[in-house]
Amino acid sequence: MGGGPGGGPLWGPPPRPGGGAWVVYGSPWLRAEKVTTSGTMVLKPHEVRAAADVPLGGPLISVDSAAIEERLLRKLPRIDSVDVVRSWPHGIALKVTERTPVLLMKKGGKFIEVDAKGVRFATVEKAPKGTPLLEMATGTAGSAAASLRRFDAQRLRREAVRVVAALPGAASSQTRTVKVRSYDSISLELRGGRTVMWGSGEKGRAKAQALAALMKAVPKARHFDVSVPTAPASSGS
Repeated sequence: MGGGPGGGPLWGPPPRPGGGAWVVYGSPWLRAEKVTTSGTMVLKPHEVRAAADVPLGGPLISVDSAAIEERLLRKLPRIDSVDVVRSWPHGIALKVTERTPVLLMKKGGKFIEVDAKGVRFATVEKAPKGTPLLEMATGTAGSAAASLRRFDAQRLRREAVRVVAALPGAASSQTRTVKVRSYDSISLELRGGRTVMWGSGEKGRAKAQALAALMKAVPKARHFDVSVPTAPASSGS
């Protein structure tokens, strides 16, 4: 059997079984020691870290990222999504995406923020600038009642969001209120007291094109109706 220089053995002692696992799980150099956050806009980093409640001092590999994500989404509804990333050798990075309001619902002297999915996620003292109010004017009789039986409040909020997303620039910047009476009866109140009958959230692109054309052709009109986009109408001047 061959040997190395000086007659010693050619190979050193075999590696200790489980040595790689020990480095990952047992080494003091791969412990979770700090938590960093990014992506926050309204939330404060310390709020996110507190809600995440990341256990420090243990092996970084053992940190349960799914549990951290669940805690954050449950405790902080403003968070739309979060990536929990191990930042070797000692860190946990929380990459947050916050919900942003596209509509507001007034409640007393405060405002409930509604995101692009129709989710109510926060109550604030001051209305974010440029965000329209959502008015749920559904009734308990006739077609409005039938609409509520078929489409719950969250679905109707989603339809209102769908309308806002489809608005042409000229109308989007001027929209003050989105009023929902039923699934098929959504209207807008613009600056200066002008109104738009939009109808349902369906055929949004065609309705947006019709409204943009009407506002350009009849700039002094007070009322626009694009609920049937192939036959738009305007009135008042």
